Amino acid sequence: QVQLVESGGGLVQPGGSLRLSCAASGNIFSIYTMGWYRQAPGKQRDMVATITSGGSTNYAESVKGRFIVSRDNTKNMVYLQMNSLKPEDTAVYYCNYQRWVQGRKTADYWGQGTQVTVSS
Repeated sequence: QVQLVESGGGLVQPGGSLRLSCAASGNIFSIYTMGWYRQAPGKQRDMVATITSGGSTNYAESVKGRFIVSRDNTKNMVYLQMNSLKPEDTAVYYCNYQRWVQGRKTADYWGQGTQVTVSS
């Protein structure tokens, strides 16, 4: 069992910045992928950014150049630095933890989410 707790959400004006944090605890393995997903009202949950244990990253096209995902394996933390925020970035942001073994997903955990609202 893995527990994920997000923090750092809030209200910010367009063009502003926000930094989200996710703390993982429990039965954490050394090789796993962490990611950030978001769900806006009336929309499905979409991938925002992911980062592997080795540091490889992947971003949604809509956030490339604006968001940066990073992790600190020694602290079991993952971060999402969000810059140049737009109203369309408004959503609940969720932290995700996944483990894959031989092509099979063996673990998939989610945090409870943190609200990010971009509005003037």
